[in-house]
Amino acid sequence: MTLLQIDGLGIRLPDETDLLRGISIAVDRGETVGLVGESGSGKSLTARTVLGLFPERARTAGSVRLHGREVLGASRRDLLEIRRHGAAMIFQDPRAGVNPMRTIGDHMTETLRLNEGWSAVRARERAIELLAAVRLPDPEEHLRQYPHEFSGGMLQRVMIAGALTSDPRLLVCDEPTTALDVTTQAEIIGLLKELRDARGMGLLFITHDLTLAGSLCDRIAVMRAGAIEEEGVAARVLTAPVTDYARRLVATTPTLDGPLADPPTPPPSSGAAPLLDARDLSKSYHRRGKAPVQAVRQVSFEVPEGGALAVVGESGSGKSTLARMVVGLEQADAGDITIAGRERTAVPRTRAERLAHARSVQMVFQDPYLSLDPRIAAGRAIEDALRLHTKLSTAESRRRVLALLDSVGLGEKHASARPRTLSGGQRQRVAIARALAVEPGLLVMDEATSALDVSIQAQVLDVVAAVRRDRGLTLLFISHDLAVVRRVCEETVVMSQGEIVERGPTARLLAEPRHPYTRRLLASVPASLPR
Repeated sequence: MTLLQIDGLGIRLPDETDLLRGISIAVDRGETVGLVGESGSGKSLTARTVLGLFPERARTAGSVRLHGREVLGASRRDLLEIRRHGAAMIFQDPRAGVNPMRTIGDHMTETLRLNEGWSAVRARERAIELLAAVRLPDPEEHLRQYPHEFSGGMLQRVMIAGALTSDPRLLVCDEPTTALDVTTQAEIIGLLKELRDARGMGLLFITHDLTLAGSLCDRIAVMRAGAIEEEGVAARVLTAPVTDYARRLVATTPTLDGPLADPPTPPPSSGAAPLLDARDLSKSYHRRGKAPVQAVRQVSFEVPEGGALAVVGESGSGKSTLARMVVGLEQADAGDITIAGRERTAVPRTRAERLAHARSVQMVFQDPYLSLDPRIAAGRAIEDALRLHTKLSTAESRRRVLALLDSVGLGEKHASARPRTLSGGQRQRVAIARALAVEPGLLVMDEATSALDVSIQAQVLDVVAAVRRDRGLTLLFISHDLAVVRRVCEETVVMSQGEIVERGPTARLLAEPRHPYTRRLLASVPASLPR
């Protein structure tokens, strides 16, 4: 039975820009259809039309029918009915979908109480049932908790449970596992499969991860520039793509048997002091009325000049806390950090200390929304960094801005664009360009490529590799994507519960893991695409 039927969907802005052109997709009951493609290809926009969400003043063409009911041109009452019972959506960032001032219980029961007229007791019982269905450990206690008390994976489970409160026929998933580590991602994907089969739902799954799409989807539609480039059974599209674009996407998808990172040039000399040297670092967080959380425990590592070290592990393992201590955003409780021979353990206090620290190490964060000022254009953000740290003239700074944008695959038109007008992938490339503008000796990348589609990810990693070759850039790379780690870093450390449980050359560690935790991480990675 067909749940969703999209025929010839088009969306055009008042300035005659076509956002979508001739989109046709069908999703049957119990089926999962994947939408894959680069950032800005129209995947999310296509998915949102199912719920009647369109850009302001846009003109639509074609048909979107959900369980036989037309969405395009539907009245407000009909759209509310569709959103309550026809389809539900799970977004990429679970924290953007909950009110941080209200409990999980409020989030789970509000729709049932206000829209369905359920009593508070009945709504609470249903919320507990749904939280148990998504395999959260203590549903009754979770209802009293707030969003900040949950990890990313746990909060995404809450969002899935919330989406199921009204028993939707179709579940639209927009990059729901992008920010999750591999073990949590495997759990969420297994959960979605289980719920789909048990409830007979259809799934429309948006992702830029072709390997993930291959492990979950029955059929795949490849999108490019607002149109479907190729569509078919998932196994066929991923193993024998017909179009050049689909072949390029498959070819750029990193795998655990893909190429290894190039060794540093020139190789570090024996006996030379490492550029980054961390010794016995520890960090705890103290919560009122609760036991302290030991985020990092007695961690030691070093990275030679021009080298690249990966830090991998599950959410909550201490990776990001370690990175924030290195760049001076967190004060270590104990231990020492040395960068290029200078003591950098203490958080810089004065302006001169902050500038000196920033010139020695820069960080690219996972979420570009939080690292770019929404009020200023992308080019201005990069130019401000150049003015702060260099003596370039205004004309020289602007030329350098364009060169940096070009190096990450952006053009002159993006220099004048504000962050809200850029896609997530474009925003992240701006953040990387800004970090490279300072020409630091050490670059810390905290999940900086997790939100990028495979072709842009490959382009950004090529940029980082080129900078490493040309300038001897040293890299500390925080990631949950082991295939990307294989491509980028020569050495890897594995963290669990704040401690390093395994370390060694990346090739050896991925091929012959010695610690049970490392083996579990590798077992959670979706099967590689056949070549």
